[in-house]
Amino acid sequence: QVQLVESGGGLVQAGGSLRLSCAASGRTFNNYAMGWFRQAPGKEREFVSAISRSAGSRYYADSVKGRFTISRDNAKNTVYLQMDSLKPEDTGVYYCAADPQYYNEHYAPRVLNEYDYWGQGTQVTVSS
Repeated sequence: QVQLVESGGGLVQAGGSLRLSCAASGRTFNNYAMGWFRQAPGKEREFVSAISRSAGSRYYADSVKGRFTISRDNAKNTVYLQMDSLKPEDTGVYYCAADPQYYNEHYAPRVLNEYDYWGQGTQVTVSS
């Protein structure tokens, strides 16, 4: 079992930046691939970014590529999402997720149902 707590959300103007953090507790953090997903009002939860255990593989949704950067600090049990050049369409609740990857340190899922553990989410609102 791993517990995830997101922070760093807020209200920002278009073109601004935010950095989300997801702190993990419980089992060994570096056994987990980590992902970020988001859900806008009235829409399904969608993939944003993911990072493998080793941080050697990073994936991004096309809509955020070049603007968002995912990273992790295994010593601090934390994964980050740096969000730059924010747009109103980035508005939503951002969720952190963890997927145990004991045998493949280079893989991180991009599909919602492959993740076993989820945080409660943090609200990001981008005004135009």
